[in-house]
Amino acid sequence: MLEKSIAFLTILKENNYKEWFHENKPLYDEARKEFEVFTGKLIEGTNLIDKEIGFPAPKDCIFRIFRDVRFSPDKTPYKTNFGTFLAKGGNRKSEYGGYYVHLEPGNCMVGGGIWMPQPDILKAVREEIYHNIDEFLAILANPEFKKHFGELDTDYSLKTAPKDYPKDWPYIHLLKLKCFTVSQMVPNDFVTSSDFLAEVLAAFKTMQPLNQFFNRVIEDIR
Repeated sequence: MLEKSIAFLTILKENNYKEWFHENKPLYDEARKEFEVFTGKLIEGTNLIDKEIGFPAPKDCIFRIFRDVRFSPDKTPYKTNFGTFLAKGGNRKSEYGGYYVHLEPGNCMVGGGIWMPQPDILKAVREEIYHNIDEFLAILANPEFKKHFGELDTDYSLKTAPKDYPKDWPYIHLLKLKCFTVSQMVPNDFVTSSDFLAEVLAAFKTMQPLNQFFNRVIEDIR
């Protein structure tokens, strides 16, 4: 399904400079078009799970391949991945909880949630979890959810309890999180198989209650 996309990104990893990219732009255009078609199918399928994402243009959900190198010691000009994000609001910049596919040779992933939310959203989500912990734990304990994602990602977390919450609360580790995301790694050969889209949608279905939990909070403060 995504053979051209994976093939292009594999070659790009070894040739990440502007001259090569410009000489091989037709390869990029083909890979990008393939990923746009996949995103369009993903939008259609995800609407059967979560109608709040609507029907945005696929190109508005896909992240740019060009890196912002202004403040980075790594000056390679291009990302070596394709990423697409579906969420209420209709594009990749939505602040609502959403659904994400990351295509990168050796590091393909299906995931979602809210990544690096604004301070007011982060505060409101923590408050909601604290006061509705049983509901939140039930979402995380769903067998299908655990099969796909295990637990919430913990890459971005405070070292101590956030202000105004008891340090000895049994679930304080959840309130320490600065992002509320989940992820499921996927091997390259499965990404290019005919079963990949169905597997992504199955993962998204198990994630929908989590995003619904976040989005009702965000809706209340927006």
